[in-house]
Amino acid sequence: MLPPVILQQLSILHTINFHFNIISPYLLLKMDGLDAFDGDEDAALRYAIALSLQEAGNTSSEQPIELSSDEDEDKLNEAAKLPSETKESESSSSKQSPKDALLNDEAVNPPQPTPTAPSSFAALGLDRKKMEEERLARLRKRKAIESEPDNQDRRQRPKLDNKTHISLNVKGVSPNLPYPRGIVKKTWAAGFPRGDDIKIEEVLQKDELELAVISSFQWDDLWMLSKIDFVKTHVICVAFASSEAQQEEIKANAPKGANVKFCFPPMGPTGNMHSKLQLLKFPGYLRVVVPTGNFVPYDWGENGVIENMLFLIDLPRLDDSKIQSSDDLGPFGDELCYFLRAQGLSEKLVSSLRKYDFSEANRYRFVHSIGTSHVGDKWQRTGYCGLGRAVKSLGLDTTEDIEIDFVVSSLGSVNMDLVSAIYYAAQGDNGMKEYNMRTAKGGKNKGPTQAKLDLKDKFRIYFPSRDTVMQSRGGRNAAGTICVQSKWWDSPTFPRELIRDCKSVRSGLLIHTKLMMVRQSHSGELKAAYAYVGSANLSESAWGRLVKERGTGNPKLTCRNWECGVIVPISSQDSGGNNIIPVPMEIPGEAYGATKSKRPWLFLED
Repeated sequence: MLPPVILQQLSILHTINFHFNIISPYLLLKMDGLDAFDGDEDAALRYAIALSLQEAGNTSSEQPIELSSDEDEDKLNEAAKLPSETKESESSSSKQSPKDALLNDEAVNPPQPTPTAPSSFAALGLDRKKMEEERLARLRKRKAIESEPDNQDRRQRPKLDNKTHISLNVKGVSPNLPYPRGIVKKTWAAGFPRGDDIKIEEVLQKDELELAVISSFQWDDLWMLSKIDFVKTHVICVAFASSEAQQEEIKANAPKGANVKFCFPPMGPTGNMHSKLQLLKFPGYLRVVVPTGNFVPYDWGENGVIENMLFLIDLPRLDDSKIQSSDDLGPFGDELCYFLRAQGLSEKLVSSLRKYDFSEANRYRFVHSIGTSHVGDKWQRTGYCGLGRAVKSLGLDTTEDIEIDFVVSSLGSVNMDLVSAIYYAAQGDNGMKEYNMRTAKGGKNKGPTQAKLDLKDKFRIYFPSRDTVMQSRGGRNAAGTICVQSKWWDSPTFPRELIRDCKSVRSGLLIHTKLMMVRQSHSGELKAAYAYVGSANLSESAWGRLVKERGTGNPKLTCRNWECGVIVPISSQDSGGNNIIPVPMEIPGEAYGATKSKRPWLFLED
């Protein structure tokens, strides 16, 4: 007879059916009308993903699993609470993954896979039997690859500030924790030699993981079960739900025997729960992970067709005599707690963060976008206003020219107002500079027009062309989460002259990373200043828009998405190879130009 733990795991495998983010044919019909997106890049992304899926099958009737309410207070495992008020979306739209891209080293245009019924955890459209067969095939292929000598020549990364790498501005190392000072890494990709990358197994450390708080835009339940032991590890999933009814449906379909809870951040009528964040509790320390990818196998390199990046830092547990007060975490911890409370996680869980030492984390800044409107003094803490505030708090603000290289996986209805706002925020402005230029009486268009001319050689936006996608290892099937619409791209206000083709230095990979690298000009010499690594693409939904509040005339910032990221100060000096930000794309990249001759990847049309 099998041991009880194995039987329990098998039970979970058979019953897991969380029913995340199902999309209906009605929604597809509703969104398929003339100009259905109305400039909303979030709706377009949902539609693009939905086109590659079938409607979900029946859901499980399993009841939710409750954790004990009298667990050790020293453990960071308090269950998540629901927000007191969660607005039901006016649209029944929900989020799903693209087709599972298949690695194809030879064909530029691999054949389209046959759609299958989706799993209800994130409605991924994956057949379980087929997934298991593919997983075993990948495992065999991976073993064969990893058994080969790792002696391939490493492709040299493009230079930034005349250096191959950009180094974190840190000193010393601790022998007690894997990453005590923080680090930025690429995700591993099957078929490529190991180096400045990391695997999901190395992040989660399954055998030691006690608690995992995980937020993601997309999920793969079967894959998640293979990476986390749901019997011994407490898991809190921070996920999207469009209504209270959907929240209850998700909770009711949690598998028996799994220590899983859910948190559903409040959502407005539009927008996405797009943030990716992992709080991982191990014996003696807490790991904070901010990836650019979702909790799905292709975003973590298992298909070898797409890559992401992540920031990671390990925080040691304090002695009981040194437990900090709630207001003594420092700027990184304070903003992390502010974000977690806004999402609706329990106060006990958030307060337990004070049991960890954030002193090393405070060389960085945690930045976020909270999906709602912000007035009073709160507008300065989030979105691009919060970005500028964080840059200034690090002493990286400047009035001199800067250069920005920003790689994204999605572009919305971008205009120069947004680009200017991001540029000024990257200089350390709190949002008021672009706001005042835009709202000045009689000069509404004067500021952004001038900024457009000034930014032509200072702001480079990286997005893949159609040719780059079609010639990638996974071809068109790998690009389901990379999108822009032609009606936005061809708009006269879209800054095409700033866009560069995005090609990975790991040839053939597509890039799902969201990375902004900023260099400052000092006496005419450009020097690296910092990088942003996180979930936010270049869109108003992700970074917000500052406007005048009706009635008061005071500033009001509205963000539609939930996003989070980390600002990492960098220097030009290589500190020995352990604290390096790997540049994922070729710089400066081939310019699209102001003409319409070179075309981007258009998922809905190509």
